[in-house]
Amino acid sequence: MKPFHLAPEEEPRFHNTTQTNMTPEDVKRHVLRFMAQDPRAAYHFIIGTDSHVHRGYTKFVTGIVIHRLGKSAWACYRQAVVPREVRSIREKLALETSFSQQVAAIFDEDTVRGMEELLLPYVYQGAMLDMFIDIDAGTEPIINKTSLYVQEMVKRVEAMGHYLARVKPEACVASAYANRYTKRAVRRVM
Repeated sequence: MKPFHLAPEEEPRFHNTTQTNMTPEDVKRHVLRFMAQDPRAAYHFIIGTDSHVHRGYTKFVTGIVIHRLGKSAWACYRQAVVPREVRSIREKLALETSFSQQVAAIFDEDTVRGMEELLLPYVYQGAMLDMFIDIDAGTEPIINKTSLYVQEMVKRVEAMGHYLARVKPEACVASAYANRYTKRAVRRVM
């Protein structure tokens, strides 16, 4: 029996507690609709990936969160499975960062412009949008084995342009939201 594997050519599907099989277009609509409900608010748009090694495969979960600061949030996630046990910390962190970057690419220039244009009329009333990619790594070498690779991953994220990189303990989308979905085993198919 082999684990489910998301082939690169397949369109990613996103899920949350109330919806399944959302397309990237569905996710963009939800994010824009959520922001349009309160365009005077300050927002953090965050993407982050975490992974967990299971027997015979590694499960990666990428979360997307649009957080209306101090009020509420809308979130969803997608999962991908690499059909082997990824044990190298550097490779795992590089793959997590790559999956976050792939999801961030869904939010192209037009989508980001649409998000900003929703808030633009209300900038002087507190409207704001900060965009982050959370890296599931920490900078403290005694606590985090990932600290050796933090700068490499931060540079990759910041080279994208719109996104700022966050690491532990601020990287809550990767270390908390995505993490909660990595532990569940993937249904196996023949």
